[in-house]
Amino acid sequence: MSMDLERLGRKIKAAQHRQHRTLDAALAPLGTTIVQWDALRAIGARPAASGHELALATFQTDQAFGTLATRLEAQGLIERRAGEGRRIDHRLTSAGARMLDAANKVASDIRVQMFASLTDTERATLGALLDKLLAMAEPGQLHPAKRPSPR
Repeated sequence: MSMDLERLGRKIKAAQHRQHRTLDAALAPLGTTIVQWDALRAIGARPAASGHELALATFQTDQAFGTLATRLEAQGLIERRAGEGRRIDHRLTSAGARMLDAANKVASDIRVQMFASLTDTERATLGALLDKLLAMAEPGQLHPAKRPSPR
């Protein structure tokens, strides 16, 4: 029996959406959001990365990441410095590192809860299947099936 691909895609999206809502609610008492935490994670993992590199790492446009970085800088969580050429380097401040550490603990607890109903084998299988899907071409390289034109 073949699963309807639209339903499958919606189930993936629903699982992601539930995780995001749950994480956002759990991060709120810390004074951060999932989007801010993800940016702090990316900056912490890539010290001195450019805004463009960080936008790619956080699935945002350059403009959206720039706006977010401005907010994080105003909150004292990151600092931006002129880099080589027109590049702006991003680094966590000590307050940003503390926020990232606290948020990572919250996120870890949420992930444990989210995946608790899956066995280790099921988690490994899910991970392998998602890796297989992600190994396909990027969205801009996928093309709709060619259909005969109506006459």
